[in-house]
Amino acid sequence: MIGPMSASGVLVLAGTPIGRVEDAPPRLARELAEADVIAAEDTRRLRRLTTDLGIELTGRVISYFEGNEQGRTPQLLELLVAGSRVVLVTDAGMPSVSDPGYRLVVAAVEAGIEVTSVPGPSAVLTALAVSGLPVDRFCFEGFLPRKSGERARRLDHLADEQRTMVFFEAPHRTEVALAAMALAFGPDRAAAVCRELTKTHEEVRRGPLADLVTWAADGIRGEVTIVVTGAAESGPISDPATLAAWVAEREAGGMTRKDAIAEVARRAGVPKREVYDLVHRKGE
Repeated sequence: MIGPMSASGVLVLAGTPIGRVEDAPPRLARELAEADVIAAEDTRRLRRLTTDLGIELTGRVISYFEGNEQGRTPQLLELLVAGSRVVLVTDAGMPSVSDPGYRLVVAAVEAGIEVTSVPGPSAVLTALAVSGLPVDRFCFEGFLPRKSGERARRLDHLADEQRTMVFFEAPHRTEVALAAMALAFGPDRAAAVCRELTKTHEEVRRGPLADLVTWAADGIRGEVTIVVTGAAESGPISDPATLAAWVAEREAGGMTRKDAIAEVARRAGVPKREVYDLVHRKGE
């Protein structure tokens, strides 16, 4: 048994399989079966999971997803303060990592509630491990903005990032995301697209971003994680043709000339005035 309920409760962030149910950590079934409250991103998926694990739930099940997370957090916090052991599960992977949970964790920590976890599968670490790209230093960037301008600005800010980067992406936006990355990072930047990790149709496609854009044009299905190698260390870039091409690319992508010049100057490590003069001389 987990043990008697404490004076204040415990919040358990429980990792769930990202593919095969046999990847579920052994402790997951016990925590779910003995929890006072289970907060689930999708209660139907929770029922399927418990059926696959061969357990019956005795605790109260509460839906907890992006649309009601803000309103449900005070309710769950009240249950925790009253002494409940609350297990939080999302559809796949670890709660609060691009999934509901962060608000509840913050509220629980501020209230002095114990927060622990049942470690489980992670698409971030799995993709990183199988990508074949450097893993000694990395950062997780989650989902890119859906709007093209915002996406371009986010990627431009990451162009000089030297750590390997991990992104989540929807299958129908994968080609667009890869094309934007090729524009911001360069077409030859090494990357890997990991699709349906740990599932029956798992696929990992590796290569330069330009090649991956071509591959993705045929359509992508399933859950996607993209891994991109970091930028190489380099000094300021002052080649006029390169700077002018970068400004033109960003303008073609919807940026104003002023914003394009500022982004290129930052990325190249040169003064904005230098890029401004170059672009306007070229236009004369």
